[in-house]
Amino acid sequence: MRALLVVNPRATTTSERSRDVLVRALHSAVDLTVRYTERRGHATALARDAATDGFDVVVTLGGDGTVNEAVNGLLTAPSAFADRPGTPADRLPALAVVPGGSTNVFARALGLPRDWVDGTGVILDGLRDGRYRVIGLGRADDRWFTFTAGLGWDAATIRRVEQARLRGRTSTPFLYLRAMSGQLLAGADRRNPPLTLEYPGETPDTGLSTVIVQNTAPWTYLGDRAVHLNPDASFDLGLDIAALRRLTIPSSARTVTELAWRADDPRGKQVLRRHDVAEFTVVASRPQPFQLDGDYLGERQKVHFVSVPSALRVVC
Repeated sequence: MRALLVVNPRATTTSERSRDVLVRALHSAVDLTVRYTERRGHATALARDAATDGFDVVVTLGGDGTVNEAVNGLLTAPSAFADRPGTPADRLPALAVVPGGSTNVFARALGLPRDWVDGTGVILDGLRDGRYRVIGLGRADDRWFTFTAGLGWDAATIRRVEQARLRGRTSTPFLYLRAMSGQLLAGADRRNPPLTLEYPGETPDTGLSTVIVQNTAPWTYLGDRAVHLNPDASFDLGLDIAALRRLTIPSSARTVTELAWRADDPRGKQVLRRHDVAEFTVVASRPQPFQLDGDYLGERQKVHFVSVPSALRVVC
């Protein structure tokens, strides 16, 4: 079995010594090639080349951003949607994820241990036993995502966190909560919510301040605690939507409090939910912050979302 290990050398929870341990462990199970990412987007190119070159497995060591890049590389390989029988999951290398980031939402949503050592053990057992799971993915225009996407408040929060990390701040649950609260107070869209959800053949939902899309549950983690916006979201179903109609200070403060202390799905007349949706479009009256899998990707005024079943095989 040929495997490519894609290593993000800036992964926050691993060291050079621990990476060497991982490489030796994987060498014992597979014919291993190791590549280190050198820039943003490099993991996408490496994974795409692995699919073209006939590798059986792509293993990532990094956070959710590295996973997202690798998935986008696999799903944009020429073989992903070739005109032959089967689904993309049948045609592509499997993906194995060793958690190396600060949150690792995708790996934990799959049921993998948070610790990279324990996660490596699960991956090794899965490779030896041929244990795989086929999951669906989300697509936002031409970009794939594994667990979440969003426009508005949550994406602006991620932008604030990324800016803080560039200034040397450590990624912690408190940093995210502080950024979320700060974005609420500074938000310019409280009075005129700019977002609309459009569905094929259905009445649109208008007057929305933020839209969060989930491909699985939970939405994220605060330390060890899972945060649920749509608890029934699943890799095996369509996409789930959670939207806030108005970012008023009282209602949004209540939402932040629920997420911080209860880590439960917030409720109220300002919350809109949709479950197991196959296709929809988010349209904004003015450019809005946009994120995929926790990475800020700039501003958008229109994004088309599609749920793609049986898109990826994962080792678990």
